Amino acid sequence: MPPFSVRTTAHFDRLSKKLAARHSDFVSRFEEAIKILSIDPSDRSHKYPIKKLQDIPAGEGQYRLRFGRFRFRYDIAGTDVVLHYCGIRREDTY
Repeated sequence: MPPFSVRTTAHFDRLSKKLAARHSDFVSRFEEAIKILSIDPSDRSHKYPIKKLQDIPAGEGQYRLRFGRFRFRYDIAGTDVVLHYCGIRREDTY
C-alpha cells in the first residue's frame, strides 16, 4: 500500500473531465501523476518535477507537479494528498 492516499476535489474533477475530453494524453499523464504523488508528494528524493509554491495558503495547492505540458496543484495534509487544480501550459502563458 502506498504511504500517501491521493484524492481530488470537485473542482479538480470538473477540470480533469474537460482536459480528458480535449487531450488524449491527459489520462495516462494523470495516472502517472497519481503514482508519483502516492509515493513522494513533497519530492524528498529530488527525482520529480515538483515545486513548493511560495505565498500560497493551504487549500489552494501549495505544491505543483509539472508533467509534460500539464500542471497539477495539490496540498499535503498528513498522509493525504488533495488535488485542487489541473491545467495545461499554453504557449501564451508567460
